[in-house]
Amino acid sequence: MSEVKKELKYTKEHEWASQDGDLIVIGITDHAQDSLGEIVYLELPAVGDSLDKDSPFGAVESTKSVSDLYSPLNCEVVEVNSDAESSPELINQSPYSEGWLIKVKPTNKEDFEELLTADDYESLING
Repeated sequence: MSEVKKELKYTKEHEWASQDGDLIVIGITDHAQDSLGEIVYLELPAVGDSLDKDSPFGAVESTKSVSDLYSPLNCEVVEVNSDAESSPELINQSPYSEGWLIKVKPTNKEDFEELLTADDYESLING
């Protein structure tokens, strides 16, 4: 069974979001990395890029498929996980810590509050 961390927020597209001071850290869920299989390539936005809520901001490629990554909120990218870009297997090994994808500055703080709770996300994936 996939790990769902209670303190995080989630999207229907299987991204997680965590508040870190004024910033939001975004990654993909344990369920997503497990479904994808071995991740071999990661495409992330550049620092300074503006992202729109629910719009693609990059892609993750596994031995099985390529999946778009969707921004859970309107924001500006302030940091990209270059370790995950150069070693995408970090996402498989540690999706909630070392395998984070981007850190962003939200342009609308309410976007974060509107994301799924852990219970909502568990209901979604366990249907």
